[in-house]
Amino acid sequence: MKGLLTHLAPRTLRGRLSLVALTAASLLMAVLTVVFNVTVDRHLWHQADDELRNRAAAVATTVDMSGPHVRVLETVNDRLLDTNVWILEGGRLVEKPPSAASAGPLYQAVDRLAAQSGRACATVTARGDRPLRLCSEPLSGGRGGAAVVTALDLDPYRSSADTLLLGSLVLDAVMLLCTYVLTLLSVARALRPVRTMTDQATQWSAVHSDDRFGAKEHPAELTRLGTSLDALLDRIRTALRYEQQLTAELSHELRTPLTRIITELDWWTRRPRSAEETRAIQSVIGEAAQAMRTICDTLLNDARESARNPATVPGTADVVSVLGGMVRHVEAPDQVRKAVEAEASVLEVGVPPALLERIVSPLLTNAVRYARSSVKVRARSIPGAVWIDVVDDGPGVPQAFISELFQPGRRADADDGHDGAGLGLPLARRLARAVGGEVSYDAAHAPGARFTISLPAG
Repeated sequence: MKGLLTHLAPRTLRGRLSLVALTAASLLMAVLTVVFNVTVDRHLWHQADDELRNRAAAVATTVDMSGPHVRVLETVNDRLLDTNVWILEGGRLVEKPPSAASAGPLYQAVDRLAAQSGRACATVTARGDRPLRLCSEPLSGGRGGAAVVTALDLDPYRSSADTLLLGSLVLDAVMLLCTYVLTLLSVARALRPVRTMTDQATQWSAVHSDDRFGAKEHPAELTRLGTSLDALLDRIRTALRYEQQLTAELSHELRTPLTRIITELDWWTRRPRSAEETRAIQSVIGEAAQAMRTICDTLLNDARESARNPATVPGTADVVSVLGGMVRHVEAPDQVRKAVEAEASVLEVGVPPALLERIVSPLLTNAVRYARSSVKVRARSIPGAVWIDVVDDGPGVPQAFISELFQPGRRADADDGHDGAGLGLPLARRLARAVGGEVSYDAAHAPGARFTISLPAG
C-alpha cells in the first residue's frame, strides 16, 4: 500500500505542494459542510416547530373552555385552522382534520402527544411514507388534559435541506478546483526563481562567471539558497582552478625531461651506435623518465596535501646534496660557469628532496638561461630556516615587470627566443608557501638577478 501511494504521488515539488494544499482544503471544506448542513437542519426543524406552535396558539383562541366540555367555536378562517389540527380532551377526540382517520399510527402518535402534560413534538411517517412533524399545545384552563395537536408536512423543509446540501457540495467542488489551480500557479510562480537560479548556477559554473546570487534581492528562503549556491560555485571554481593549475604545472615541469628523451632518441637513431653509447643514451633516458615520475609524484602529493591542509612537516632533505646534483645535471651554455656555495657541509630543510628540487628548478633553469658567464647557488642557515640564493649575471628583471613576476602566465619578453609558459616562478613560490616558506626577488641586486628561497629548517 505504501509503495502504491509512493508511486501515485506527484514527482514534482509543485505537484506535491498542490496535493497537500488540496488535501488540507478538502478536510476543511468537509468539516465546514457538515457543520453548515447540521446547523441548517436544526434551524429548519426549529422553524417547523415554531410554525406548529403558532398555529396551535391560533386554534386555541377558537376553543371555548367555559362549559363542562371543550367546545370549538366557528370562525371565519375555520377551514384554514382545521387543516392538520386535532383537539383532544382527556383522550376524547373533539376535532380532527376532515381527511384524517380516527385510528391508525398517525392518530396514536397524536393521542400520545396530547396525553403529555406539557409541550411536546415528534416526527412520524404517514400518508404514503411522507414525514410529518407533530406538536402538542396544552389548553390553559382545560379539564381532563385538553390539548391541541398540529401537524406539518416536512417535505418542503427536507427539499430545502437537500438543495442546500447539493449546493454546498457543488460549491465545495468549485472551491477545491480553484484552490488546486491557484496553488499550482502560485507554487509555479514561487519556484520560478529557483529554476532560474539553477540554470544560472549551471551556466556560471561552466563559464567561470564572477556573478553571484548574494548580490540580488530574493526572499529570505531564496537568499539562504543563493548563499549555499554561491558557496558551491566558489568550491567548483576553486577545484577547477586547482585542476587547471596542476595541469599547467605538470605540462611545464615535464617539458624538460621530455625534451631530453626526444633529443637522445633522435641522436641515437641518426646512425648506428656502439654498445657503450647505447648504454649512455639508455641511462639518460632512464634518468629523464625517473625525473618525470618524481615530478608527477611531487606535484600530485602537493595537491593532495594542500587539499587536506596538513599541519606537519612532510620530510627533510640535505640542501647541499640536492643542490649539487641539480647544478651538475642542468644543461647550460659552455661559457656559463655553475657553482654551489654553502656555509656548512650539511644543511637540512624541512621538505622532501623531490619538493626541494621542484622549488629550486625553475629558478636555476631561468638563471642558466639568462646568465652571461656565471650562475651561483648559495645556501646559508638562519635561526629556524634555510635560505637559498640563486644568482646570475644576466640582464635581470625589467623594473616595469617586477610586480608581475610571480603571476602565472606572465613573461617579461614573449619574443626572447625561449618557449617558457610563465609558470615556473609562480609554481616555485606556491610550493614554497605550501610548506611555510617563501620565494622572493631582490630588486636592488645588480648586475643580474638574485632570487631567494626561504624554507623551514629540518
